[in-house]
Amino acid sequence: MADLLSIGLSGLRSTQNALTTTGHNIANVNTPGYSRQETIQQTNIAQYNGSGYVGSGSQTVDVRRLASDFLTSQVRSANSQNSELQTFKSQISQLDGLLSDSTTGITPAMQKFFATLQTASQNPSSIPAREAVLAQAQGMAKSFNTLYDQIDKQNGQINDQLSALTNQVNALAKSVGSLNDAIARSKAAGGAPNDLIDSREQAIKQLSGMVGLQVVEQDDGALNLFVGTGQPLVVGNTVSSMTAKPGTDDPSRFQIVLTSGSTEQNVTSQLSGGEMGGLLSYRDTALDHAYNSLGQLSLTLADTVNRQLGQGLDLSGNAGSALFGDINDTQSIGLRVMGRATNTGSANATLSITDTSKLSPSDYRLDYNGIGFTARRASDNAEVKVTVTPGVADLVTGKTSPTTLTFADANGVDQGFKVQFSADELAKAKAGDVFSLQPTRRGASQIKVDLAQADQLGFAGTAKAGITINNRGTGAITQPALTTMVSPVNTADFGRLFGDSGRKLTINAAGTGFDVSELPAGATLTIKSPSTSNVLTPGQTNVVSLEYVDPATKNSYTYEFNISGVPQAGDSFTLGTNKGGISDNRNALNLVALQTKPTMGGYGNTGTTYNNAYGGLVERVGTLTAQVRVDSAASETVLKQTQDNRDSLSAVNLDEEAAKLVQFQQYYGASAQVIKIAQSLFDTLLGAFR
Repeated sequence: MADLLSIGLSGLRSTQNALTTTGHNIANVNTPGYSRQETIQQTNIAQYNGSGYVGSGSQTVDVRRLASDFLTSQVRSANSQNSELQTFKSQISQLDGLLSDSTTGITPAMQKFFATLQTASQNPSSIPAREAVLAQAQGMAKSFNTLYDQIDKQNGQINDQLSALTNQVNALAKSVGSLNDAIARSKAAGGAPNDLIDSREQAIKQLSGMVGLQVVEQDDGALNLFVGTGQPLVVGNTVSSMTAKPGTDDPSRFQIVLTSGSTEQNVTSQLSGGEMGGLLSYRDTALDHAYNSLGQLSLTLADTVNRQLGQGLDLSGNAGSALFGDINDTQSIGLRVMGRATNTGSANATLSITDTSKLSPSDYRLDYNGIGFTARRASDNAEVKVTVTPGVADLVTGKTSPTTLTFADANGVDQGFKVQFSADELAKAKAGDVFSLQPTRRGASQIKVDLAQADQLGFAGTAKAGITINNRGTGAITQPALTTMVSPVNTADFGRLFGDSGRKLTINAAGTGFDVSELPAGATLTIKSPSTSNVLTPGQTNVVSLEYVDPATKNSYTYEFNISGVPQAGDSFTLGTNKGGISDNRNALNLVALQTKPTMGGYGNTGTTYNNAYGGLVERVGTLTAQVRVDSAASETVLKQTQDNRDSLSAVNLDEEAAKLVQFQQYYGASAQVIKIAQSLFDTLLGAFR
């Protein structure tokens, strides 16, 4: 009877544990990360009574947590990837909207500017039409500035988000470290702390949504967390900390530093996954390219328009003034070079744009080894050849010119800029110093309209041609086009080339060429085609080139014009300065033609137009946006599937738990009945001895 009572009591205890566990499951049905539990029951050791073994009841040997490390790992991985893609999508959708919007986009502004130029070219002497060009130029510059400000604001928001994320990562990492310690101590005492394990798994899952993790279990049950390429975040109860701080190469781009004890490591380039990985990936693949492409476009547009204006004459007969600010002003050339914060030297340098058609939308890295320089293009990590031209001392002034660095890719293609170190600054450079070169990064923020007087727009051509009245033949001449020159042109050079009353080009006695006796020193006249031997071909269109190197200024000019028809010996044509050409629109038409001219280059490209270059940026961002939307939708599906797989094992099902309650209630009543029978038997036995 005592044995029967003991068996009944053991059943009550086992069933009570099962009921308690079931109630615990039901209470935590909405607890994030909770894994349902079940009691593991086994028989007590049977007693031998001489004729065999008689059972002695049951006991609860474990409260098991229903979870799979494999399914949990799948959820973490899917959560990390989904968070990365969702963050990337959120960021790039903003950029896509900015670039393609009719208000903030650049295409409408450029179209309005060139449309206004087209209108002004039809009446080049009209001051109101010229004023409209200035107004549209200011509007276009403002569009570039505004778009840059929006992109820069997004970069600032990314920095803020990285700072917030590192704080959250640190808090969760400390929580995981504390839970590791508590779980290890509990396991050492012989128990499995299921609820603590659930809390740790939930914290790790939250961490995986912030940054990609590798999880490794220790023998004592602690989980070690590693980020990047194996950098330790949590090892046992030892926790490293993450910090977002201004980058050593570019303070405007925050970097992630992992601090373990007294050791700091920049892990920015190693991180992937989670929100942090999404932000860094977006910044590297989309935002930086948008900065540079927009800057490349604004620099090229400003430079080519200014150069073209400088090839014409304004209403006063002077060389056309620049419409936009100098792309190589003192402030700009200084901001394009940044020394790394950890440099041991203190050298500063300047970066000047030399050829906008050769620029590419990329930053560069310049390394100094104490003797020479090496460079790489950041966008594709391609090595770039550096040519160093040492400074030369001036014997008169005693000053030394700057040391100049020029850059070319593996195919010898110039990169469109130069870097200069003054003699004093170069002396401050130390071996191991690194410099970030950003030729185009801030271009869109610096474009502005400097011209205030509309009459200073150089719409007229610099030279004009005519036919002498007494010619006997049918020869005709087109207006000369300036093909190579300095910009702005020097009108004094034209005075020496053409003289006060112009120059005559007279057909020689043989009718095969020109008598060039009137041309000044430095001028050369060449018939380029269709003849290849400098011979005039009557009845065909002859392309004639007039090249001039001014003896005083050393400036070089090349004019091209056509001679057609059948000129006779002694016939002549005149070339002169286009004085008073206020109704001349040849250079204005050249300005309009820039819209469809392949002025943009980079990476050895043959060139493309402004609109196509900007359209390429919009298309690139749009393609990335469409792709990441597809990828993020797929990642959501994968995450749901992995979560469902995990929940099918670990989640609490209220119907199932309710059924268990009824079942265990019946077990409990049956065990109580056993005790009642044992009591009745015991009472009967006691009554027999009374």
